[in-house]
Amino acid sequence: MDIKQLKSFSVFQNIVDEEAKYFFDITEEVQISEGNIFIKEGEVGDSMYMLVDGKVEVSQALTLNLDRQGKDHREKALTKFSSDQLPPPLFGEMSLFNENDLRTANVKALTDCHLLKIMKDDFLQVCDTYPDTGYKIMLALCRVLCIRLVNANDNVLKLTTAFSLVLER
Repeated sequence: MDIKQLKSFSVFQNIVDEEAKYFFDITEEVQISEGNIFIKEGEVGDSMYMLVDGKVEVSQALTLNLDRQGKDHREKALTKFSSDQLPPPLFGEMSLFNENDLRTANVKALTDCHLLKIMKDDFLQVCDTYPDTGYKIMLALCRVLCIRLVNANDNVLKLTTAFSLVLER
């Protein structure tokens, strides 16, 4: 991995190489085998992942786990990401902002995957140490989160529309 590869991800595109090096130095390369779930819904998140090579599927539970027995494992595939996308996808970014933030979805490797991982504490340390650079990265992450929020709102609207149509029958 090199700085150019890191800067291919949307959140790092608007910084110079010197600034990117701050994040490059805290980035860990990770290999995930096909079929493995490496982000699990409901677990505490502490890192962001960026897909360098491979394909992943993001899914979410369809039902609330009210009985706490974990017997209902129905899931809905929300989206699939591929390293062929431009800019390459990233996920897990929400966990960078809250203490003990629980993952909101599962991410499963559909192929063998090469990822980059940045731990929350390291990320925040870089942003604190270099606030001008941290501001640029935080703004870029806010843009990612806003796009995801709009998509989530659209999904809720679709579900409530479908639900109301069923109830009208």
